[in-house]
Amino acid sequence: MVERVVLAYSGGLDTSVGIGWIAEATGAEVIACAVDVGQDGEDLDVIRERALACGAVEAEVADAREEFADDYCLPALKANAMYMDRYPLVSALSRPVIVKHLVAAAKKHNATIVAHGCTGKGNDQVRFEVGIQNLAPDLKCLAPVRDLALTRDKAIEYAEKHDLPIDVNKKSPYSIDQNVWGKAVETGFLEDIWNSPIEDLYTYSQDPTINRPVDEVVISFNQGKPVAIDGKPVTMLEAIQIMNARAGAQGVGRIDIVEDRLVGIKSREVYEAPGAMALIIAHQELMNVTVERDLARFTRQSEQRWGELVYDGLWFSPLRRALSTFFDEVNSVVTGDIRMSLNGGRAWVTGRKSPESLYDFDMATYDTGDTFDQSLAKGFVDIWGLPSKIAARRDLR
Repeated sequence: MVERVVLAYSGGLDTSVGIGWIAEATGAEVIACAVDVGQDGEDLDVIRERALACGAVEAEVADAREEFADDYCLPALKANAMYMDRYPLVSALSRPVIVKHLVAAAKKHNATIVAHGCTGKGNDQVRFEVGIQNLAPDLKCLAPVRDLALTRDKAIEYAEKHDLPIDVNKKSPYSIDQNVWGKAVETGFLEDIWNSPIEDLYTYSQDPTINRPVDEVVISFNQGKPVAIDGKPVTMLEAIQIMNARAGAQGVGRIDIVEDRLVGIKSREVYEAPGAMALIIAHQELMNVTVERDLARFTRQSEQRWGELVYDGLWFSPLRRALSTFFDEVNSVVTGDIRMSLNGGRAWVTGRKSPESLYDFDMATYDTGDTFDQSLAKGFVDIWGLPSKIAARRDLR
């Protein structure tokens, strides 16, 4: 029986060439698998036909946009997930859903190998292969660029020699990955970290320096999930798409960062995530209103760990699953409305309202009607500071 390989297929040069390259190198039949996570690329039917024209024996295509938004972006929002406190895990979040569909295709077609187009120095090879190992430990992994020496020059030569239906002349100086949660750009002149990003890099957001009227928006949440924008009910996917458009039009969500890759090197990355950043800012503020102090403090520590796990390719790990259960519990009270303004590359909160609010006006006010018993404060201060006071006396002695 001929061995079968399922290839994560984007429809671009490298993965199109990878179909024949893998077949020639391994003698296996190749099944292409393309997953739409909101990257706004070509039509899935077009991608499917191209995969078959490039030599795939079968081609699976999946519209996973709703699934990605509900099962991956929403848990990230509930965790306010930002790697190194700045990056909302644009690429890292999409890998587990793609892995899920790759494994399903492998089982459907009795494949023994899953292949991907990652290099040997990036994070994605880990995210794909560890994810595959978690869902189907019996499957083997193959990376043509890393394992079979498929370089871009060789890919262009192969495509021209075999007359593949792919444009080999369109050569971008950048490596770009995008989905509905955001866009990532690297390589090219960006590898010199002194160089500024140019405006041509950006497609999700407009120039934030252009003078525009402020856009005010009200985002409604139910247990941590955005359910309405300006009073109009939305799905999670629609919430991201609408905020991508509105926050993006104000230049919100541009990130230029030198980040710590899992493989040990530092990498300069430019991201655009207007919808993700606006939603996270709104969600954080609603948590400030509704989550008790000690729980909130512990939650902030857990948010960082959740983000690190996902960045490091451990979406399917027991700890990530357990932490997501914890965040579901935390978000059980994160219900209400956040009013925010968008302008000049910023998204800032101007109003909060929640039936689960812990903010007590009568306790907080300094005006007449204050219900806070200030006579209790002196004793509290004395007892609170007692351990350090005793230590200070010892040090003076």
